[in-house]
Amino acid sequence: MARKLMSVGIDCPEQLIELGSKQAFLKLKEAYPRVCLVHLYTLEGAITNTEFNCLSEAKKKELKEFSDSLKKYASRA
Repeated sequence: MARKLMSVGIDCPEQLIELGSKQAFLKLKEAYPRVCLVHLYTLEGAITNTEFNCLSEAKKKELKEFSDSLKKYASRA
């Protein structure tokens, strides 16, 4: 994942934190269309210093809705 992040211009943890998980995911999705929800969870976990599988159910739901909204948008394009 670090290599992919660097390839889209996110070179350090501070940049990831500043950008946020959703915006970082968007950058990754543009370059690597096959990234999935688990990648988004992992980004959020990295930002909050939490194992991705230990994110709260509310946070997972929020991130899933965001990811699903991208799928809907992509299917219209």
